[in-house]
Amino acid sequence: TEAVGLYNIGQTCCLNSLLQVFLMNTHFTGTLRRITVPPSASQKRRSVPYQMLLLLEEMQCGKRKAVCPRALACCLTEHRVKLFVQYDAAQLLLTLWNLVNKQVTNPELIEKLRDLYTICVQECMLCQECSSETKRNSNMITLPLSMLDSSCHLLKTLEECLQYFFSPELLTGPNMCFCEHCGKKTPFLQSMKLVHLPQTLILHLKRFCLRKSASIHKLCHYLPFPQDLDFSAVLTEEQCQADASEKASWQYELFAVVVHSGSTDCGHYCAYIQSLTECKWYRFDDSEVCQVLWDDVKCTYGHSDLHW
Repeated sequence: TEAVGLYNIGQTCCLNSLLQVFLMNTHFTGTLRRITVPPSASQKRRSVPYQMLLLLEEMQCGKRKAVCPRALACCLTEHRVKLFVQYDAAQLLLTLWNLVNKQVTNPELIEKLRDLYTICVQECMLCQECSSETKRNSNMITLPLSMLDSSCHLLKTLEECLQYFFSPELLTGPNMCFCEHCGKKTPFLQSMKLVHLPQTLILHLKRFCLRKSASIHKLCHYLPFPQDLDFSAVLTEEQCQADASEKASWQYELFAVVVHSGSTDCGHYCAYIQSLTECKWYRFDDSEVCQVLWDDVKCTYGHSDLHW
């Protein structure tokens, strides 16, 4: 009946934040509860979805303020996921998703998971010399949004980041592509069109850039995002490859924010999550969990000296 924390067992704040986002999503846990229990002890130990289910049940059945995710962490090491290291949240999210998606055996549940998280986009490549065009659909789990435009100017809002992601880009010079019709490398116009959005949409704000010295710099500038997002109102007709019924489902309410404080070398993760059953916001900071207001969530918009 109450939000439960996860103990940090050694630089696992990133893992804890992502697990809270998965396990607070009742659409995900509804599917998780229907998985087939592995028959042997060794298979149970190596099954990521089963260990996530055990962790969920421990969090819901116990009366402690926090539980220890040690068994799941050990399970991840069986699949060469290192512990006690700094992780990028988007990278670890993809690792968790691939393990869950690979180990769920029921085709119906696999389809439900893909409907829950999979984004479909169409990449279009148009040769600028012969006008030949190639199109290819691809799936992704997150939309990786740059916070800088092509001139390295800061983008100011989430909507601007989305519009830039789906804006055409002219590939010239060293970025030219080989055209089969022309038989040589030519300039291409690359564009992305949105085909399908899932029930739960994950947006990745890429708060990093590469300096001339080849070092990675974190972008801490202020970038607000709305509580409600209508995708069909953000993108133009040319940026969408979907019918009216598909676009009607592109209405989203903010559910969670995974936020990082610190530099690219070291830092700390926590998660702000809205309970889908209570409609209250909570801050999950490892074992510490407290209820917060929307004004508290706004601190994740970013600035150079982030305090929770």
